[in-house]
Amino acid sequence: MHDLKDLGAWLQSNEPAHEMLTPSTLPDPCFTLDGREHVSFSTNNYLALANSPRLIARARQALEHYGVGNCESRLLGGNLALYETLEARLAAVKGKESALIFATGYLTNLGVLTALVRTGQLARAFGYRTRTRWTHEYFSDEFNHVSIREGIRVSGATSLSYRHRDMNDLERKLKASNASIRIIATDGVFSQHGDIVPLPEMLELAERHDAFIYIDDAHGTGVLGPTGCGTTEYFGVSSPRIIHMGTLSKAYGCIGGFVATDEHITRILRLGCPAFGFTSTLPPDQAAAVIEAIDIVREEPERRMRLWENQRHFVDRMPAASFDLTATETPIVPLVIGDEGECARLAAGLRAVGIHVDAIMFPAVPVGQSRLRFIMNAHHTVEHIDRVVETLQGLVSFA
Repeated sequence: MHDLKDLGAWLQSNEPAHEMLTPSTLPDPCFTLDGREHVSFSTNNYLALANSPRLIARARQALEHYGVGNCESRLLGGNLALYETLEARLAAVKGKESALIFATGYLTNLGVLTALVRTGQLARAFGYRTRTRWTHEYFSDEFNHVSIREGIRVSGATSLSYRHRDMNDLERKLKASNASIRIIATDGVFSQHGDIVPLPEMLELAERHDAFIYIDDAHGTGVLGPTGCGTTEYFGVSSPRIIHMGTLSKAYGCIGGFVATDEHITRILRLGCPAFGFTSTLPPDQAAAVIEAIDIVREEPERRMRLWENQRHFVDRMPAASFDLTATETPIVPLVIGDEGECARLAAGLRAVGIHVDAIMFPAVPVGQSRLRFIMNAHHTVEHIDRVVETLQGLVSFA
């Protein structure tokens, strides 16, 4: 008990480095904090859909019909035709046979990565017998999202980490594996780095070494590709070896997570994944709003066009202002600072003039690799972008 109090006291004394803001409105990308308007360069609401009148109207309609929440497991009495419609739409987005939705993206990774390994054992209790004994092994990019790493850890399967986006290192580990089922787990867009998985090369390795690819496309879905279908569309690849995971809380502006894959795998997850069967799912109004969001992404491509125009303007301005960028492929554009104190100082200086940029520090990134993570938005203006670049330039010059 005393140890916990000591830990709590230490965390309180160090809280400014990881301070939680409490705004009175949500960013689109402007928001109100302490009675003052700020511009956010941190929101995952890429296409500014969270405040879309179309989404609000669709959610309100579902609220009036269904109420505020679904208080039962879908495996019991909590299933709705609305959920099945959403799953069919998400499967179509990813070009797969079927999909399952979950309450959050984090829960999706935690549940699916565990269930892929354990469902065979569960089925044996009901008489299922395999022709051979299965062994599983995960291969995980060292910079994968923590929810992937946690899902793999909880699964109990053997796991190996390979160097970030290093396909030679991945192939060495695949060659050395004796597992009967190999699963490569990767982010599509790496959330703290802003770069993209080299998916075509990874798929070649998966074919060569008989492996699956589990791709967390949280930051690619709705953003990458000619129609916003994500990382696979961006590269123009598809394969039955790819299991797609995504979130509904970023470009789609709502809440929830999903996995899209072949029907036999979703059937396994539907019955063998406790994160699906032993909890309530997302509220009906959110499911309805996501269906509307999928329509908007298809019908209003100008939102994605504005997002990429803003990304290009920011990427062009930063080097001209003497800032070196490590990744410029996506709307996530990090500026590596290194020193945690300096990173916090710059973030505080920007906030003082009404600009919010996340200072990303340990444990999100290794110690000494802190960064300001700029996330572009469809509703940013040229003035917003110019202002943040010029303000940052002044802060660095002042130091």
